[in-house]
Amino acid sequence: MTPTTKKQWRERYLTRLDENGFEKSYWSLKKLAQDFNFVLSEQPFVTKLFLENVMRNFESNVDRENMGSLQALIKSLSKTGDGGDFEFQFYPSRVLMQDYTGVPAIADLAAMRDAVFAGGGDAENINPMCPVDLVVDHSVIADQAGHSEALLHNRQREMERNQERYQFLKWAQNSFNNLTVVPPGKGICHQVNLEYFAQVVREKEGVLYPDTLVGTDSHTTMVNGLGVLGWGVGGIEAEAVMLGQPLSLNAPNVVGVKLVGELAPGVTATDLVLSITEILRNYGVVGKYVEFNGSGVIKLSVADRATIANMAPEYGATCALFPIDAKVIEYLTLTNRSASLTKRVHDYAVAQGLFYNTEHQTESPQYSESLSINLNEIVPCVAGPKRPQDRLPLAAIKRKTLEEIELAGHTLPIDSNHQQPKLMDGDLVIAAITSCTNTSNPGVMLLAGLLARAAVEKGLSVKPHVKTSLAPGSQVVASYLDSSGLQSDLDQLGFQRIGFGCTTCIGNSGPLNEGLESVIERDKLQVSSVLSGNRNFEGRVHPSVRLNWLASPPLVVAFALVGHTRIDFDNEPLGIDKAGNPVFLRDIWPDSTQLTQVMLQVNQTLYAQSYQDILKGDEYWDALSVENSVCFPWNVESTYIRMPPFFQHNEEPEPIIGAKILAILGDSITTDHISPAGQISADSPAGKYLLERQVKPEQFNSYGARRGNHEVMVRGTFANKRLKNAIVKPIEGGFTRVSKKNKTTGLSHIAPPEPLTIFAASQYYSEENIPLVIFAGKEYGTGSSRDWAAKGCLLLNVKAVIAESFERIHRSNLIGMGVMPLQLLPEKTVSDLQLLGDESITIEPITTEWSTDAINNKQQLFNQKLTLTITRARTHSSSGQPNATTQTIPVILRIDNNRELDYFLAGGVLPYVARQFIKTPI
Repeated sequence: MTPTTKKQWRERYLTRLDENGFEKSYWSLKKLAQDFNFVLSEQPFVTKLFLENVMRNFESNVDRENMGSLQALIKSLSKTGDGGDFEFQFYPSRVLMQDYTGVPAIADLAAMRDAVFAGGGDAENINPMCPVDLVVDHSVIADQAGHSEALLHNRQREMERNQERYQFLKWAQNSFNNLTVVPPGKGICHQVNLEYFAQVVREKEGVLYPDTLVGTDSHTTMVNGLGVLGWGVGGIEAEAVMLGQPLSLNAPNVVGVKLVGELAPGVTATDLVLSITEILRNYGVVGKYVEFNGSGVIKLSVADRATIANMAPEYGATCALFPIDAKVIEYLTLTNRSASLTKRVHDYAVAQGLFYNTEHQTESPQYSESLSINLNEIVPCVAGPKRPQDRLPLAAIKRKTLEEIELAGHTLPIDSNHQQPKLMDGDLVIAAITSCTNTSNPGVMLLAGLLARAAVEKGLSVKPHVKTSLAPGSQVVASYLDSSGLQSDLDQLGFQRIGFGCTTCIGNSGPLNEGLESVIERDKLQVSSVLSGNRNFEGRVHPSVRLNWLASPPLVVAFALVGHTRIDFDNEPLGIDKAGNPVFLRDIWPDSTQLTQVMLQVNQTLYAQSYQDILKGDEYWDALSVENSVCFPWNVESTYIRMPPFFQHNEEPEPIIGAKILAILGDSITTDHISPAGQISADSPAGKYLLERQVKPEQFNSYGARRGNHEVMVRGTFANKRLKNAIVKPIEGGFTRVSKKNKTTGLSHIAPPEPLTIFAASQYYSEENIPLVIFAGKEYGTGSSRDWAAKGCLLLNVKAVIAESFERIHRSNLIGMGVMPLQLLPEKTVSDLQLLGDESITIEPITTEWSTDAINNKQQLFNQKLTLTITRARTHSSSGQPNATTQTIPVILRIDNNRELDYFLAGGVLPYVARQFIKTPI
């Protein structure tokens, strides 16, 4: 008989497990499967983890009335019978943050304390309710590179720029419970998570349960390579989880990706992940849960798996989960996890049917969809020049580079004296070994070192226009490169360490060598970067670099030696050796024996030494003084940390009537296009704001570093130099035109002649009390999970975004800030609407009341079909007199579940949560 009381629930499902001589408990999936009539071995790993989470957290809600809903939910999750597609509440066990997204999230919590205090509540109750690990890793900039003093210089500059931010984080660590801050200079959050924080199986009050998480960075999925379920969410969702709110999810669509075969010699994990990114993006896994299985999985190390899992956002998946197996146990031991934890992981996984062994696996999971990838077919490759899914065989980069040069209307110069100009199209100006994707993988990092050693022995060198850098993802990388002697070889080619953090991959690439920015802008050159990162969107790596290529660390070194990307490595040499002979890539590529030998340097002792002082800062961090207080002492003069205004934007949404269009955008608008990123220029709205406050341009820092100041961030929203707004076509950048009413006719028209910045236009409309909307094409909001892409919209007075489709995280973030996401029907595109930008937009009010029919069919309130009315100012062909015409089109309100509806109706997730802690309305 199915238990129907809390006591019965615990007695039935809370099962004993002996752990190292101590009795612990766990919630038994096997018993749940027996009672709810599903076959546990047929369930994907993802589904099992969700089922355990539902079972464990259902304890507080057990009664007879809820049993029917639970049965239907479990049927839906386990795909047994016609369970339907039920919403369920998922409670991650912890939250991971980096400082770019972490600072504004913690600032919101600090502001919530003020709001709760002002409302008569107890401000000290505002704390993370689950463990939060914040790693300061996004603020180091490659100001200097290519010499031995670069690491120290960049570290000092980082502390000078970020003193206020870091003081705020130290205050937060002292003031909030459940918050751990890893000081700067330790590594990238995802690699530290993989190597240190992740436990695979956690324990609380004697109960064992799976280690699950969400992170405020898209590449949180990297830990999926260790068998840990987690993915990136916006800071807005993460704050809700920190405050005890669950994520509302629908039954997962799990795509099983079967890996077979084995990688050929010379093919790296980077080549594999770039190929998988292309395959899965083309297959279509956006918003789905990818799970890897098959005999090929056991051929991959955890580091290789983490490389693949890291790039799940690039192929669009929610996660990219690998199973717990013997390789996971080996990795936990290698990375100095305790013997007791390692045994716990093994025993728990076996008891729960979560341990994967292809040799003894008698039944395969039943996936929603399945496909197979043969590792034998993977070849060396790169991806670019603008998207990570645009994979090319290595031999094709020359052709693609020349095509891009031709598309720009350029031809390569030919000089009879063979004298090349200082810089030309296709030349390489950045070669960076960076990003968690690859720096976590000793195999590819050591390959880069071995290739550098061979190149040095041949007498090869790097061209002076190439800015070279190495940013390790953890101290462990530095240790094994030092102990193997390979760092000295990398140093000779200019790949000295510049910092421990995420640099070039997020736009912290610093200035180019020899002031080449002016040459590039003057000649409008199509120059290249090559980086071992995960993102190469236009304008992301460096504003002057249009062609950006993703490649493995050894290939980054190889391209640096060549100095351009106009090369076919199969048939053209890298350079000339000391004897005057041509040197080809194949001549210096390390063989498997060399790699195997040097991999012996990677051992448990290195991990133990590297992580023994992970929470201890350096002398700069220790010197920061902070005040101990419940509420943060905001400084109104600060240009870094300002009290967030989001508790002032907490009214329920009003009908959108007579809105104007701020921007008309195309397909694949990324959060890099929307959210402020990179360096702040003096002539930008944000730059002018800082100049007005006596901040010198050399002290501007990056937008990421100033995310704690909404005044800077709103001025940088939609300010990307490569943004294409059809209202000001063909002008590129963060510009638009305002639509003003004709005093005589009362009709709107675009105000000529000069465009305004998007921020200035927003200010004009706000003064006129006119709401704003944005139109966009497919895949709106792809890229990093940047909450400022939604927060900035709110502060620009954007009430709705109307797009052909949305990326999952950004759509959720818009709702979390009270901005309405509306989706055009499949048969309609933004281009079909023939918008000019002078139209007025009215949107039918949404249904918010739970009618009797709605209670019986909750979907009535979700994905509502609304009517959007477009009013245009047009001219009669006969009389020439202006008049107004209207067009109505149906749109879908992309609020997909009850939790999202609650947040939206409250004006956003922050006011929704704060109201639970206060005595009077805020």
